[in-house]
Amino acid sequence: MSNETCTFCKLAKKEETTNLIYEDDSIMAFLDVNPINEGHTLVIPKKHFVTISDISEEEVAYLFKIVRRVAIAVKKGVNADGIVITQRNGKAAGQRVPHLHVHVIPRYEGPTLPRPERIQGISYEELDRVAKNINQYI
Repeated sequence: MSNETCTFCKLAKKEETTNLIYEDDSIMAFLDVNPINEGHTLVIPKKHFVTISDISEEEVAYLFKIVRRVAIAVKKGVNADGIVITQRNGKAAGQRVPHLHVHVIPRYEGPTLPRPERIQGISYEELDRVAKNINQYI
């Protein structure tokens, strides 16, 4: 099940390029193109679900099993002090892409998170470098 206009569905079907961190038959993890911090990763089910209430308990349990694996790899891959894991449901909660996804965001002692309007994209070359660092721990 997919949505033809959904950006994440297009990524899952390989219709658009991404910096892949993890992939299996049902889950995909890739670097965010507008990262809050280096290594900011999104984990998505390949099937199209808009919010967490749309996915079965079994599928969400597997999704978070992979989120855990990705979080460990991201923390090691970018030498982070900690990890923030967040998942938003609906526009009012700040969900920008209407496809269920989980943010894995590396954190460091001291610096605060930037305000959303200050987040800028980075080059695919830089994303490739970060992905290679993380992939060695998956």
